Amino acid sequence: MEIWLEKLFQKLERKFDAECSRIGDKIPYRTEDGEYKTDYAEKNMNWWTNGFWPGILWQMYHATGKESYRQAAEGVERKLDRALWGFIGLHHDVGFMWLHSAVADYRLTGNTESRNRGLLAASILAGRYNPAGRFIRAWNPDCVEEGQDCTGWIIVDSMMNIPLLYWASKEVEDPRFYYIAKNHADTVRRTLVREDGSCGHIACLNPDTGELEKILAGQGYSETSSWSRGQSWILYGFALSYRYTGDPVYLDTAKKTAHYVIANAALTDYVPLCDYRQPANPAYLDASAGLCTACGLLEIAEHVGAEEKHLYREHAERIVKAIAETCCDWEPGRDSIVQNCKVDYHSTGDRQTDLIYADYFLAEAVLRLMGKEFLIW
Repeated sequence: MEIWLEKLFQKLERKFDAECSRIGDKIPYRTEDGEYKTDYAEKNMNWWTNGFWPGILWQMYHATGKESYRQAAEGVERKLDRALWGFIGLHHDVGFMWLHSAVADYRLTGNTESRNRGLLAASILAGRYNPAGRFIRAWNPDCVEEGQDCTGWIIVDSMMNIPLLYWASKEVEDPRFYYIAKNHADTVRRTLVREDGSCGHIACLNPDTGELEKILAGQGYSETSSWSRGQSWILYGFALSYRYTGDPVYLDTAKKTAHYVIANAALTDYVPLCDYRQPANPAYLDASAGLCTACGLLEIAEHVGAEEKHLYREHAERIVKAIAETCCDWEPGRDSIVQNCKVDYHSTGDRQTDLIYADYFLAEAVLRLMGKEFLIW
């Protein structure tokens, strides 16, 4: 396994070296004809995935020490200031945006300006907290279909954003961030995680009481289905909440969802479907869900005893190996690595595509397996 991983890391490095030289501090999302033509610093500075390219760069900088990665990551971080100071277009995904850019920079270099950016982003996220309902509101009115009121909405993606609050709480020695994150995690668990380990995507809550009113399909097939990337957000997110709180309920939740995901991913040779309960045809895949799941499984493995550790690590290895061998474009002259991804089940413009966060989770998973990663969440 060590030889296979080393070869895989060498391919990652060749690909990311080439991309870093080509795009530098531009902000990619997905390719057009094999090329990152659209710079999201120009198209949409508030886009939720804008932190994943600097996340890749900081992970690779930590693993290799190459200054080119650091310089490009710093350039993206400075550009993101327009979104941070603009404020009005930001929503629940600020963790994705600044954990992987400013907070990563601060953790690796001690840059105090980066620390300030991270704390401001955490304050923006905390400002979305509804104390009556005990949840962090998802999205803004202009992010959803006309006529829908999202005042009481929460989504599974939020579990990967609240580590920003755990970090801020420790950084400034102020428990208010911690309790906002923990209260929100409790509400997500109560409303979106099912007994069998599956989960819904969007919960609509009464904003005055926090009581569940209905579940929406969101990016999954239906309101009762099991959107695979949402499953990965839940699995990894609750494992991270256990890391920061030590609450055993969170680890149990992560393990329950992991067992559900492992059983389903095994049925498709460890490359997940877009939704684990989707119709047989068309058989949409989402490799990004698999790679995020692999990272979550490796996080769980850090918190269980030796008799369980091998279970989670072995399935993480199987997922990474399956996707690396069947879903990846390793040609350095073309942009993006991971193919066979899906933004959401019902969208028509991205039947199968590449996504920048799939490449991020591939990098994190490989580096975790090799012991070369640093905690970016």
